[in-house]
Amino acid sequence: MGKTRLNISLDKDLADFARIFAMENRTSVADVITQYLLSLKRRVEGQETEKIFAHPAFVQAMEEAQAKLRNGTAEWHSYDEVFSD
Repeated sequence: MGKTRLNISLDKDLADFARIFAMENRTSVADVITQYLLSLKRRVEGQETEKIFAHPAFVQAMEEAQAKLRNGTAEWHSYDEVFSD
C-alpha cells in the first residue's frame, strides 16, 4: 500500500511527548500514529486481532527488559558476539 503525507497540528506539549515517547521506544512519531489509527480502524470495522502484548510471557519479558535498561543492569553485546557461529 502506498503512503501519503498528512500534516497535523498538535499542542506543543503533546508533540513533545510524542517525540520523546517514540524515541524511548525506538520508533517514529509517524509509526506511533499509524499504529494507533490502524488499531482504531480495526476496532471500528470489528476486525480486532490478537496482540502479542496480550501474552503474559511477552508482557513479563518486556517489563524485565525495560527494568534492566532503566536501572543500568542490562548487558550489552557486540554484533559478532550475538551472531557469530
